[in-house]
Amino acid sequence: MSASFFNTIILLGAIQGFIISSLLFFSKKNKQSNRLLSVLILLIALASFNLYAQYKNCFNSPTLQFLSNFIPLIIVMPFGPLLYFYIQSLLDINFKVTKKLRFHFYPVIIDLVPQLTAIVFVLGVIMGVLKNHPQPWGNFIDTYNVYADIPRWISVSFYVWLSAKYLKAFKEKHNGALNGQTINFKWLQQFIRVFSAFQFIWFIFLIPYVIPKYSNKLLDAVDWYPIYIPMAIIIYWLGIKGYLMSQAENNALKKSVTVGSALSSAIIQQTIASLKKAMTDEKLYLNPNLNLSLLSEYTSIAQKTISAVLNQHMNKSFNEFINEYRVECFKQKIAQPELDNLTIAGIALECGFSSQATFQRIFKQSTGQSPSEFRKNALQLQ
Repeated sequence: MSASFFNTIILLGAIQGFIISSLLFFSKKNKQSNRLLSVLILLIALASFNLYAQYKNCFNSPTLQFLSNFIPLIIVMPFGPLLYFYIQSLLDINFKVTKKLRFHFYPVIIDLVPQLTAIVFVLGVIMGVLKNHPQPWGNFIDTYNVYADIPRWISVSFYVWLSAKYLKAFKEKHNGALNGQTINFKWLQQFIRVFSAFQFIWFIFLIPYVIPKYSNKLLDAVDWYPIYIPMAIIIYWLGIKGYLMSQAENNALKKSVTVGSALSSAIIQQTIASLKKAMTDEKLYLNPNLNLSLLSEYTSIAQKTISAVLNQHMNKSFNEFINEYRVECFKQKIAQPELDNLTIAGIALECGFSSQATFQRIFKQSTGQSPSEFRKNALQLQ
């Protein structure tokens, strides 16, 4: 096949990547997981566009060629963390990319070295510190770009391994009973297999590429197509499948149930089991922002089904169901001597209550005692 055909595939992949990443980023469903996937697709699309632009001499004008030295279009080091965090966010409704986790993205500096080198050179020339001889600096950047692929490959492989390990642990934790997460779990398994296959292809390409006497021979023979054609395919697959998954209903239980319609005993029992498991095992009640929509999203049970089961078969509202677990959590924590230094309000917040006033009211209704009275009695019994 001709180079123009391959270039067209790469360009179309990049365009689709830009479109899908935008749709995912601004999607109202599964915001965090969709945005993580969106950034991952965007970075792959940018790398693909960069290669196409180089082949088509899009940076041929002196101005664009100069500016291209300072704009990083190949950013690979975040691939792994984005992949890993996307998997966690899709399976764990409480997962957040906190400040403590941001160190995973620090190695992006490896991708930015060429641009930083160009900035140092230009500033050095302007300030009169360096001579205007760009060739040694250009040679360094070219050499660096070759060997930078080694830590990039290692990073992505490491996070693919971590992701596979996480999926295995997740399944073992739930004893294989994934409830509403079955389809998400299968999708993520495919996700890992695809990236594992890509890592294998990249590894086969990387071995001769990093050996100086074979680098040019390899590029002359096959150019970058063995890497970028699979990347284009990943964009097509990841974009379409990922977007459909973000919009799709996640489980057979997640089907429209009209108010007043009859539910089978099997669905009722399965729904009750899933709701209790989400509370006791995953402790979703600790999330102060938990609502019917989030619980439906996590369990993959339609909101109307949850409401019907809670109201008609458990004789309680959604808030009553959640607050029962929060109150019980408070009772357990308040009796722990090591938490004596915490205020009642502080413990209530740890148990998922969003405000002290709400907590005081609900606790009094549930126990017939104020939290301070309950604490005093609990300490006397110790």
